[in-house]
Amino acid sequence: MFGQCGKTVRIVVIIGGIVAGVSLMISLGLLCCYIRRRRSKMKARKSTKLRLCQATGTCSIPIYPYKEIERATNSFSEEQRLGTGAYGTVYAGKLHNDEWVAIKRIKHRDTDSIEQVMNEIKLLSSVSHPNLVRLLGCSIEYGEQILVFEFMPNGTLCQHLQRERGDGLPWPIRLTIATETAQAIAHLHSAINPPIYHRDIKSSNILLGYNFRSKVADFGLSRLGMTEISQISTAPQGTPGYLDPQYHQDFHLSDKSDVYSFGVVLVEIITAFKVVDFSRPQNEVNLASLATDRIGKGLLDEIIDPFIELHTDAWTLSSVHKVAELAFRCLAFHRDMRPSIMEVAAELENIRLSRWTSISEENNFTASELSSTSSSSNESEKPLNVTVNKAGIEDQGSLSLKTEIATLISRERSNDGSPFSVQDPWLSEQSSPSSNSLLSKAVQ
Repeated sequence: MFGQCGKTVRIVVIIGGIVAGVSLMISLGLLCCYIRRRRSKMKARKSTKLRLCQATGTCSIPIYPYKEIERATNSFSEEQRLGTGAYGTVYAGKLHNDEWVAIKRIKHRDTDSIEQVMNEIKLLSSVSHPNLVRLLGCSIEYGEQILVFEFMPNGTLCQHLQRERGDGLPWPIRLTIATETAQAIAHLHSAINPPIYHRDIKSSNILLGYNFRSKVADFGLSRLGMTEISQISTAPQGTPGYLDPQYHQDFHLSDKSDVYSFGVVLVEIITAFKVVDFSRPQNEVNLASLATDRIGKGLLDEIIDPFIELHTDAWTLSSVHKVAELAFRCLAFHRDMRPSIMEVAAELENIRLSRWTSISEENNFTASELSSTSSSSNESEKPLNVTVNKAGIEDQGSLSLKTEIATLISRERSNDGSPFSVQDPWLSEQSSPSSNSLLSKAVQ
């Protein structure tokens, strides 16, 4: 009997040892898998970092783990989707610093998509301007290609012009947006060596912040230029309605291609028409053709957005017509007939600043009238001493513009109920077609 009990104990001990051994082996196996996966992730991140360094020439771009991006977007929730274009989908998200960012998840359309991402990272990391959207980081893991940008709560210029957000923008704000956009493009063309040609300037790529400061976005199609030659040959790519017709004809890309596209944006700002609209007569489907026809015939008033209230004051009437004339020159078929973007930016700034000169002159005239009236009044009354200086008038004008902006921001927030509306798409549904994003040598 005792022998049988001893035998049972030995069996239990053996079984226990086997179980312990198996458990240890499983634990060791899991540990090995964990270490292997961790090493694999670290190796992948090092490889990504190296690739970014080689492609962009800098290792300063933050790389976010994919899991962090996934958490920030609530697993790319539809509720946080801001918009979808030809290149990918943009989501609102909060990263570890609890600040809202825009997360662009690139579509896997072709083998060039990774090159397009590298191209955009390279260009964005090489420029810095208050009117160019800032790249905050990227994530390239698990076959994903993700870019993280600063968040722009007021959507795009296109959305406001098409009344998808708000009821419209006052003319002074539209003119300021146009001026800032031109300055950003001018920075790309002239302040950087080699220059950068954006190739996809359009109203849906002009993003707006809380104070309606504009920022140019989407550098996926951009190309570096070389200053030794004036143009490069490349297959024309861009968005229908904005594409330089001469570039489309001879495949020669230059800085004037961006000028043409910006000319279309100026016409959009004036008319609030769609760039391509098949509901219009056949010869007016293309907005550039429609606008050049009306401006050339002196019939601009037929296509001006009624929201602008053209006859509110002399400055509005004059400035709208001056911007239209500038747009007409930008839309010239031959590139040599178009102004440079630096000239365009300077002219827009002069038109914008002329508002305060106009207000100053009007107020000085009113002050003179009041002073004259006071001096001829009853001698028992003290003469009214009215002095109005130019600086004071400029302050009043600035206050007026700030009030307009504050009113629009208030309207946006009251409509959305939050700093941003995830119900409104951030990007145009019709973005640029896919392209070969290998960096080509270009010239001005």
